[in-house]
Amino acid sequence: GRRRADRGSRATSEPAVNKPAAKKPNVAAIIATIVAIVVIIAAGWFAWQKASAWLNGPEDYQGQGAGSVTVEVKSGDNGLDIARTLKKLGVTKSIDAFYQLSLNDPRASQIQPGFYKVRKRMAAESALTELANAKNKVEGKVLIPEGSRVGQIVTAIVKGSELTEDEVTAALDKPETLGLPDYADGNPEGYLFPATYTVEPGTTATELLQSMVAKTLRVEKDLKIKQRANALGISKEDVIIVASIIEYEAFRDADLPKVARVIYNRLDKGMALQMDSTVSYVSKREGDVWTTDAERNSESKYNTYQHTGLPPGPIGSPGERTIEAALNPSKGPWLYFVPVDFKTGETRFTGSYKEHLANVEKSKEYCRGSKLC
Repeated sequence: GRRRADRGSRATSEPAVNKPAAKKPNVAAIIATIVAIVVIIAAGWFAWQKASAWLNGPEDYQGQGAGSVTVEVKSGDNGLDIARTLKKLGVTKSIDAFYQLSLNDPRASQIQPGFYKVRKRMAAESALTELANAKNKVEGKVLIPEGSRVGQIVTAIVKGSELTEDEVTAALDKPETLGLPDYADGNPEGYLFPATYTVEPGTTATELLQSMVAKTLRVEKDLKIKQRANALGISKEDVIIVASIIEYEAFRDADLPKVARVIYNRLDKGMALQMDSTVSYVSKREGDVWTTDAERNSESKYNTYQHTGLPPGPIGSPGERTIEAALNPSKGPWLYFVPVDFKTGETRFTGSYKEHLANVEKSKEYCRGSKLC
């Protein structure tokens, strides 16, 4: 009986209940929550930064900074462009520091295109002060006067830029790299155009000389030298040679085309030009307009006392006004000329040798009482 009772009690007890499985965490929800938190934090930080900038101004360094860096202000750059350049090069701490200052400071409009050497980690105010002063530009200025010869041009380049004499000389020793016209026959004399050149930091001697040659070729094109030389019955090279002689022989602008006419008249008659300027080119004489018997006896082809026709090349770099005179000579019978007043530049022109001798005596008389010749 006990066994049945036991069975019965088991039979009537409640059946076992299965517990539900634990829920898995919702990963997507968690990620979304984290992202939302990050966005809220970032937005708060950004808002704080903006509020801080509004209250305290943009991030900026203090003082004059240290070290150095070259900053280029390009043509057409505005305040924002300059601000970005300064930040990128480590001059200012933020773009806004300089940009906001430039919006309200009239000095910003005085900044000129060019290169400036400034310090790094500068206050925007200090950076603006440096850039607004054109004297702080580090680019060189090379002035080549009209009539300059290669040796004088080398001196001018060294004086006006960071290039050394060795660098310029080495570039000249490779004339094939300078872009010279074929008719120059590898001789840069006369083809380094006289002008003022801006030499940016990093410019090589070859690049600078190339720009001088390119300027000469542009002027030749602008003045239509080829067509006008053909009309005169001479070559483009002849025009440059004649112009280079005029640079040294004429004292006044009004006399430039007259000297050109004397040269052409003598060439037409087969006469030696007898120009002291071509003789002194060989002897490297400077300081006066005369030459000695020894100089005039030189066998150099540049000695136009000993050789008829034009010298084999230019004797300097002619400017635009003398090139124009060589292309547009005055009309006249003159075969001789000589300055008779070195202060005013008065020059006597004549077709008579007897008259010319009288003018020469007048010139010598003037020079005996003057230090100008």
